[in-house]
Amino acid sequence: MNYFRTIMNNLFRSFLIILIITTAFIIYSCIKENPTPPVVTFILTDVSQTNAIVEVSITSDGSAEVTAKGVCWNTIGNPTLLDNKTSDGIGIETFTTQLFQLTPNTKYFVRAYATNKAGTSYSKEVSFTTFSISLATLLTTDVTSITATTAVSGGIILTNGGDVITSRGVCWSTEPDPTTNDNKTTDGSGIGSFTSNLTGLIANTIYWVRSYAINSAGTSYGEMQKFTTYAFTPVGQITDIDNIPYNTIAIGNQIWMKENLKVAHYNNGDPIPNVINDSVWWDLITGGYCDYDNNPVNSTTYGRLYNWYAVTDNRNLCPSGWHVPSDSEWITLINYLGGESITGGKLKEEGILHWLSPNTGANNLSGFTALPAGGRQKVSLNSVYFSQYYFLGTYTNYWTTTEFNSSFAYSWALGFIQNNVWQTAEWKFSSLSIRCIKDN
Repeated sequence: MNYFRTIMNNLFRSFLIILIITTAFIIYSCIKENPTPPVVTFILTDVSQTNAIVEVSITSDGSAEVTAKGVCWNTIGNPTLLDNKTSDGIGIETFTTQLFQLTPNTKYFVRAYATNKAGTSYSKEVSFTTFSISLATLLTTDVTSITATTAVSGGIILTNGGDVITSRGVCWSTEPDPTTNDNKTTDGSGIGSFTSNLTGLIANTIYWVRSYAINSAGTSYGEMQKFTTYAFTPVGQITDIDNIPYNTIAIGNQIWMKENLKVAHYNNGDPIPNVINDSVWWDLITGGYCDYDNNPVNSTTYGRLYNWYAVTDNRNLCPSGWHVPSDSEWITLINYLGGESITGGKLKEEGILHWLSPNTGANNLSGFTALPAGGRQKVSLNSVYFSQYYFLGTYTNYWTTTEFNSSFAYSWALGFIQNNVWQTAEWKFSSLSIRCIKDN
């Protein structure tokens, strides 16, 4: 009896297992034969003026292969595949896609979609508004390579405001806040840095310049830079009796040598004595020259130093057709450049290659390129007289032909801590620099 009961129990269990498996198979077959649309969701991860990025996840394939997926969008709501859409392949893998060519400052509606053989399903709708296009942001680079008629500037475009930069460059005027209605350059398109060449400028003139960039939002400008063009125009070269060449420049109505005189002969060929001995030098009442520290190497850069008697010798030490300027000719130059208080900086070579720091105010706007050649003077120590070379690198004095009295003559001086130029009266035996000016 027990044996029979055990057999019946085992048969019953087997029947239940078979029944469960058969039912599951029938249910699975029904599902495979009758799949549902996929289930899809998405997250909006980024929005700009013309694009948006979404990350899409398919949480269920609906028991059938996903044969198409992506996102669709419009501006009225409930977007479908009949609207704008992306196509991002098949399968249930999560993907990131982009909505493209959107209109700035516009509200959009977007849904993700997925398709299997049961049909197409859509995610919940999300709306967003694209950013407005703004003006570009940019910088104006420093003005460099200034001449009498040209200069170089440019800009750096930091952001494009969400749209393509269609034009960029610099604009300038003799009045503040120049615009593209004034003088301008056109230097390509896009973001990044660019260089602009300003041409057609007027000598010795103050200008304002700033960069500009244009996109569909309008024209934006960088910060304004102010600069002054040089007051000179290069003229060419001349040579002295010793065949030494000198560059020349026009400053106003005057033409000057751009370098200090280095000649060792008068124009008739007679030598100018090189006076090294101290007592001979300060007792001299005729022309003479010396090299700073009696070292000819210094004259290569700074020119030679001459006493006043060489300046006024009728044999002339300047090149033919040129002369040492008078005090009034120096004053004409200074007034043209704006007066004594600011002309020193305009006459001095820029930087500290030859001038010691700080070389106050030096911008060489005149092109004169004055160098700190120093000088030679008579000094006394315990009633003993000797000559002293002084101030190489810090000061320079230029002779004029104008006499102050029987012992002194006028010169004009420049210094490394001064922005001005000033008149001095120097002993006639002093040794100073010379700049020649062209005869009228």
